[in-house]
Amino acid sequence: MPDALAAAYDVLLLDLDGVVYIGGTAIPGAPEALTKAKENGAHLGYVTNNASRTPAAVAALLNGMGAPATAADIVTSAQAAARLLSDKLPPKSKVLVIGALALRLAIRERGLIPVSSAAENPQAVVQGYSPGINYGGFAEGGLAVRAGALFVGTNADSTIPSARGTAPGNGSLLQVIEHATGVKPQIAGKPEPPLHRESIIRTGARRPLVIGDRLDTDIEAAYNADTDSLLVLTGVDGPRSVVLAPPHQRPTYIAETLDALLAPYPQVDRTDDGASCAGWTATAPTTENGTLTLTGDGTAIDGLRALAAAAWAAHDQQAPLTAIRAPDLTTLRDCGLISRMPAHQMSRQAPLCCCLSSCCR
Repeated sequence: MPDALAAAYDVLLLDLDGVVYIGGTAIPGAPEALTKAKENGAHLGYVTNNASRTPAAVAALLNGMGAPATAADIVTSAQAAARLLSDKLPPKSKVLVIGALALRLAIRERGLIPVSSAAENPQAVVQGYSPGINYGGFAEGGLAVRAGALFVGTNADSTIPSARGTAPGNGSLLQVIEHATGVKPQIAGKPEPPLHRESIIRTGARRPLVIGDRLDTDIEAAYNADTDSLLVLTGVDGPRSVVLAPPHQRPTYIAETLDALLAPYPQVDRTDDGASCAGWTATAPTTENGTLTLTGDGTAIDGLRALAAAAWAAHDQQAPLTAIRAPDLTTLRDCGLISRMPAHQMSRQAPLCCCLSSCCR
């Protein structure tokens, strides 16, 4: 491993919400870490399922937080959806757009013609999140899809964060037309391949590192693309989720914050009966009804790295597991792991004492 984790990759593909900011407010230390990484030679790319902002608007938002970015560094699900459509349709095909201006601009950028009415006989319908979506848009889209138009969604996130709590996301809104027509949309955003492909094309990455806070989008997208990934514990998924992660949602690396990019990643040694990292040792159970044990001391995140590696090995070697249990996270919490997370996430981190079986995922 080189002096810094970031130095092992030619491009860092970063998610935004939960990684760089939360609800429009910078995560403490994130802009500084990214600035330092860039100064050290890292190529930064920002990859988002959000189709409601243009790349220029996203770059301006990041710059306002102190994070280095230009419009060329931003890759959105709107761009991925537009390329997906342009690969399937002749040039200048009409596409009925349900969503924000950013999505219409992305469609036009790919040589397609955005329209708003099914009466214009569009060859496709594309839907992305916008707070201004109304029944009229759904009705026109439904009519077009029922008439045979290709149906594409920018992303399938069921929810989005808002200042007032969790609100319905594009994945939930897509179900209006799907339910009315019986046609499932093709999805461009994470964890599906089109957005990752768009990121590779636009950044020129050959050995990228995908960085995110969600196992079911960011990390699964990296898995689908056979790409290394880093989970940071500043957003949606925390210690409990990562220890219980199924194979297709397991990150290559685990870190509390983006500061991990600036330092060497510690070695995690796997053995027949568990794993160790720095001063911690996690031991797998010897029976189906046994319990994973974690002993040692040191930096809390190293304990989580050892525990996750041992839990994953136990799951893989003893599957199907029905009663393997993991210890709670009291030791790591006492070392400060959870207290350094955003306040909104504290309620998610119940003691880790869950069955490592399919019913717990």
